[in-house]
Amino acid sequence: MQFLIIAYDGDDKDAIKRRMKVREQHLEGVRKAKKEGKHLYGAAILDENNNMIGSIMVVDYPSKDILESEWLSNEPYVTGDAWRKIDIKPCRVADMFLGL
Repeated sequence: MQFLIIAYDGDDKDAIKRRMKVREQHLEGVRKAKKEGKHLYGAAILDENNNMIGSIMVVDYPSKDILESEWLSNEPYVTGDAWRKIDIKPCRVADMFLGL
């Protein structure tokens, strides 16, 4: 099952520091999950000054519970307190975007 993740960083002055502190760990995990077919797409959300303030991701997990237990509970942006608000919505990616 595919899910759209929209995650926003905190809006305090230290938010970008928290994000950057764990960014490489986050990217390592995304690379691994992409190879496994679990993470399909992702992008940083930018503010009007092109500063990263959040993320969007499209992921593929058997269920929301598995998504939360296998990935989100260990995601560096979560454990490193970068993401402060996370919305998870089921979605369906069109075949043309999956290379099928």
